[in-house]
Amino acid sequence: MTNQALVVGSSGIVGSAVSRLLADEGWAVAGLARRPNQESGVTPISADLLDPKALASALAEVSPTHIFLTTWARQASEAENIRVNAQMVRNVLEAVRASGSVRHVALVTGLKHYLGPFEAYGKGSLPQTPFREEQGRLDVENFYYAQEDEVFAAADRDGFTWSVHRPHTITGMAVGNAMNMATTLAVYASICRFTGRPFRFPGSEVQWNSLTDMTDAGQLARHLRWASTTPAAANQAFNIVNGDVFRWKWMWSRIAQWFGIEAAPFDGQPAPLEQQMANDAEVWAELSRQSGLAEADIGKLISPWHTDADLGRPIEVVTDMSKSRTLGFTDYQASDEAFFEVFEKLRANKLIP
Repeated sequence: MTNQALVVGSSGIVGSAVSRLLADEGWAVAGLARRPNQESGVTPISADLLDPKALASALAEVSPTHIFLTTWARQASEAENIRVNAQMVRNVLEAVRASGSVRHVALVTGLKHYLGPFEAYGKGSLPQTPFREEQGRLDVENFYYAQEDEVFAAADRDGFTWSVHRPHTITGMAVGNAMNMATTLAVYASICRFTGRPFRFPGSEVQWNSLTDMTDAGQLARHLRWASTTPAAANQAFNIVNGDVFRWKWMWSRIAQWFGIEAAPFDGQPAPLEQQMANDAEVWAELSRQSGLAEADIGKLISPWHTDADLGRPIEVVTDMSKSRTLGFTDYQASDEAFFEVFEKLRANKLIP
């Protein structure tokens, strides 16, 4: 039987990577988003995940064997994050229930499973690194846990298998995404080169000096495909990172070199991008005009708040991948090359000079 994928959040960094991978491998792919991309081999479906009736109508003719949940909606508080994001998962799984076709559901969450939600990020009692999947939930409210619980309940009810995927910071190509470090840093570096401002590391001394890792969207897409089609991976949660480790004091110089600028010396004090870039809308508009770029609205490209949250952590963040390796997932992606690939795509699409 042909595998039929429903990719929820198909216009995002992860969803677009999963859609492309599966379509290229011959899957029948439906891409669900509020504003889905037009991708070759992907059937676009537009619907609001918070509107159960409209969602059921949009998915009435869809009979997916595999569902990939790759989206979330940021709210003003963690209580609202829980309410809204759990409802989105519940609505999708209820909308496709009548088809009776679902064999596997893969949910993308992240390392906030171990670090806590944004309101309590990196605070309180945290598990030791490297983070391992057997480390339990923190004793705090977290919308990731609520999303998991929706998947677990539906799996028990409807008989499909599931997998949970916990990436670190994701690099990939998507405009308008709420968590987009690579594009944010590319825009920042371009502005520094254009204005002559110093290319200052925005984060903490701990992040500058400690080991860390990242997750490329293509690596995550391969991991999602692997877990959803490997019987030994059924009903398991997995960490997923590129497979290398680095220190930001090395990576910052690598990024600066790619853009042909000097990395400013780090003085040990955070310099958050949300402050550094607060007044850069007009600068970017002028840079875009002079360079003939495709997007002059900086707000559609950058997410400095999220980059600041990742790079400002007061603790080391390293992820263990032994569980996936033991079960057969051996893919690898160099993290600096993952950044460079995104930069090249941004330049090719006239999104950076």
